[in-house]
Order: sequence, then C-alpha cells, then structure tokens
Amino acid sequence: MDFLKLKKIFEDHNSFLLTTHVNPDADAIGSEIALYRILKSLGKSINIINHSSTPYNLTFLDPEKIIKKFKQERDKILFDETDVLIALDFNRVNRTVSMQKLFSESIKTKVCIDHHPDPEDFVNHCFVDDSYAATAHLIYDFIKQTKLVDLNYEIAYPLYAAIMTDTGSFRFERTSPQLHRIISELLETGVDPGEVYDKIYDQSKRSKIKLLGRTLDTLKLIDSDRIGYMHILQSTFNELGALESDTDNFVNYPLSIENVVLSLLFIELKDGFKVSFRSKGNIPVNEIAANYGGGGHTNAAGARFHHSIMIDEMPNILNFTIEFFNNLNKEENV
Repeated sequence: MDFLKLKKIFEDHNSFLLTTHVNPDADAIGSEIALYRILKSLGKSINIINHSSTPYNLTFLDPEKIIKKFKQERDKILFDETDVLIALDFNRVNRTVSMQKLFSESIKTKVCIDHHPDPEDFVNHCFVDDSYAATAHLIYDFIKQTKLVDLNYEIAYPLYAAIMTDTGSFRFERTSPQLHRIISELLETGVDPGEVYDKIYDQSKRSKIKLLGRTLDTLKLIDSDRIGYMHILQSTFNELGALESDTDNFVNYPLSIENVVLSLLFIELKDGFKVSFRSKGNIPVNEIAANYGGGGHTNAAGARFHHSIMIDEMPNILNFTIEFFNNLNKEENV
C-alpha cells in the first residue's frame, strides 16, 4: 500500500468530498468521521455527502452533524468544484446509488480507500487491500506509517467503533494479535469500549426489537439444516415503523443454531429487494453474491435486485445457494 502517495494527495489538494456506500455501517461512518478529522487538522475544506441517512444508532459518531444526506440541487456542484472525491468502504460506484452519475462523470481526482475484494476501476487512485479487518484499520495504518497527524482521541474514537463492529466485536477471521495491539493503542487515547458498544448495540428502538421477532418467525432451515434463511416484507417495515437499517446483524442469527453454517436474509425494498449472506469457515458467500452482481467478503456478502419481486426470486436464489454449497463440499472431499 503506497500510503506516501495518499499522503501527497492530501497535502497537494485543498477541498475534499467524502462519501460511502448505501445503508452505511459503523466502518463507513467511522471512517468518514476519522478521515474528516484528519483532513480538518490539515486545514482542508471537507464535505461528507451520503446517499443514505446515518442510522440512528450511529449518529453519536457525528456529534457536529457534518454528514449530509445527498440532495441533487444542493450538492451536485460539489462534484465539479471539489478537488478530490473519496470513496470510503466500498469499491463499486453503483453503491453510491443516487450519486452514481455525478461521481462517475466528475473529472476531478477520485480516490478509493477500502478493504473489500475485487475493486471496480472507477477512480484514479485505488488504495484497497482486503487483508485489512476494516477500512478504519487501513486508515489507522496510514496515520502510523505517514505520521501525517497524531493519533488523538477524536480520531481514535470513530476508528475503534468501526473496527469493533466490522470484526463482529473481535471474533471474525481478521482479528489478529496485531489488531488487538492496535485496539489497545486506540483505547489508550481514552476511548471507552463499553460506551461505544452500548451506543451501537444497546440503544435500539422498540420497533427494531419487534422487527427482529417478526424476522425470526420466518426462519427456515434447509439442506439438512445446514442453511438458514429469513425474510422481511415491506409491509412489515410499514406496520412496525421500522427502518431497513434496523436489520443490521439480523442475518447472523441463524448461524447461532447448531449445524447451520450458511445464512441468508431476504429484505423486500420499495424497488426490488436485497439479500445478505453470511457463513462460517471457508464458505465463500461473496462468490454466491457475485453471481447476482453483488460482492463482499468470504463470510459476509450481499446483492441487490432492482425491479424484481422477492417472493418470486427467493426459490431460485436458495436453489443456487444449495447447489453452490454442495458443490463446494464435493470439491473439498475430492
């Protein structure tokens, strides 16, 4: 990773537009806020514009309300007048949804900082490495290697929240001894891990808990109880007053059942639907997602289906998943 090149981009330009993927998680929001504070300490002009609103359980990461939800008339000029556009925690331009056309057509310098595999060629400078546990992990290494700024509490706080969540509270594959040493350094700045966890996971609205109950009621196990899947209808969101962002981590629940190693969550959207995939061990669900134009990591991936009816497509996706999983087992047994 050529962090000196990224450092030069930061030093040589004055204005920056940061953005992240649709339905941002803590790594997305935390990375945006951390990079905002890095650039702000250098005297730069920065805007953060996202397609989606910040989920209510992550707004504490942005106490100054720096992040704005994209509005075409207000924000389109930024794509022409800002020196550098930075894509954080995603590497496919369609993940910007309403901003895709403006981002793609902008002639300004474009940078991608991400930890997901198989990056698309949509920027001038790509800083992507899927060996990192989170995009915030990559930003931490940038700080340490370039010494561009000091690692203070204001930067460490969003970095910790991002890394904690993207590692599943330090239980996923890329949770290494080195990562724990990094976390130790973040905590030494004064970050309170209990506070961060409580704000993200233990301050849910009642509608989210009701939605979880309804979702678990749809749980079914297939393929000798090795695959679990659930679904959520738009009518359920509307009835409960719940949000799509409330479904974060729902897909992991089937994996807590004995023998289940692969989980799917189907979520009906206003236009189409999306599927989240999770797995244990070496089951590459990103390859399943890729079959439908999606992507992600080995054990966590997703895909969106526009102009499609979820209930009609579910059997096909489940059948493909079963076939993929069984073929994988055959290959391992050869």
